Amino acid sequence: MLCLSNETKKYMKHTYLVFAFFLLGTMACGSGEKKSVDDEAVQTVLPDEKNVVTVINLLPSQFDHELLSNGKLSARRQVELKFQSAETIAAVYVKNGDRVQKGQKLGELDKFRLHRRTEAARDALSRARLELQDVLIGQGYALADSAKVPVATMQLARVKSGYDKARIDYDLTLFEEQHAVLTAPFDGIVANLFTRALNTASPQEAFCTVIDNQSLEADFTVLESELALIKLGDRVRVSPFSAPDAEVEGRISEINPLVNADGMVKVKAAVSGGGKLFEGMNVRVRIQRLLGKKLVVPKEAVVLRSGKQVVFTLEKGKAMWNYVTTGLENVDSYTVEDGLKEGDVVIISGKGDASTDLYRQANEFAKRLKVVRIKEQDTKKNAEEEADADYIVDEKAKTAVLTKEGVKSTRINVF
Repeated sequence: MLCLSNETKKYMKHTYLVFAFFLLGTMACGSGEKKSVDDEAVQTVLPDEKNVVTVINLLPSQFDHELLSNGKLSARRQVELKFQSAETIAAVYVKNGDRVQKGQKLGELDKFRLHRRTEAARDALSRARLELQDVLIGQGYALADSAKVPVATMQLARVKSGYDKARIDYDLTLFEEQHAVLTAPFDGIVANLFTRALNTASPQEAFCTVIDNQSLEADFTVLESELALIKLGDRVRVSPFSAPDAEVEGRISEINPLVNADGMVKVKAAVSGGGKLFEGMNVRVRIQRLLGKKLVVPKEAVVLRSGKQVVFTLEKGKAMWNYVTTGLENVDSYTVEDGLKEGDVVIISGKGDASTDLYRQANEFAKRLKVVRIKEQDTKKNAEEEADADYIVDEKAKTAVLTKEGVKSTRINVF
């Protein structure tokens, strides 16, 4: 704390000098660990006025650790459905966006030619079976005794009769006819349906896609350094950028055990769409873990002073300055690893919120002042009178007092 001796106060006759010290006083507070005078040249001159602040009692509280990442949604189950033959599409029963149930009809081909081809293949298979029987009889075997026929003889007979080819043709035509009707393989929603009735189906192109949008995965990445902070089963919250309020919960389902060239690890989380999320959405992923009770301060209570984290506490009506070390963080809070203790009264808002730039200016000015340090009280008076310095630091009392030269320097440097 910086104060003025009675002897030096008489030099403060000018209004600008009073303002200069008021400026210093709005920028820093006393120390607790709290910041010693050695750490900064001049800490504070507090004006004799009250400042209303908002405080909290620092007590252990449940801390939800949170990591943030961006990702994209993909359906855990989705399938492209295709017709197996190039026939005319007789009917389309659904449209894009329709919800369908497992087994529900989606589209159907004209079966006339398919049915005729199946019948023709069935007849060809029957003729081939008779031809096979004739070949076996010629070799001295009956078809009913096929188990007794040597493998080589049976193979030769099947080739001569054309039985194997006929069997394959029949199976294929029957398969095409049976798949002339497309049905939903599971409950889901229809997408990418662009074909109309009376068009010709293409076995190379999908008729439509069915997506299970109730069972989605969020694909995202975390930093290599964050890998130790997550595990399978951790809770996540997923919300699309297009609709931040449509948030759903999920769990980490997969962690790829590989760090890529960018130092990132791919992670998947299983989430329920709930009718709010869809395949391909860009989403924000929040990974949450309950880490038990810890000392936690709001982020607005932590400020930077000379590149260090500082928290102000209230002690006996005065704001005290504390260097702190923070640990983990979430959206609005830090855990405190060092610098505060349970029961401290933490200032989270007040006029000091606007003092950062003023503090910087005052700190730069204070660094230019010359200082003399004393340890014994009885040398303080002589030091004030004789020292070639702008202020004197009493290390035992932890105070700083301006000298006559200091008052002059203040007048010259501030104005």
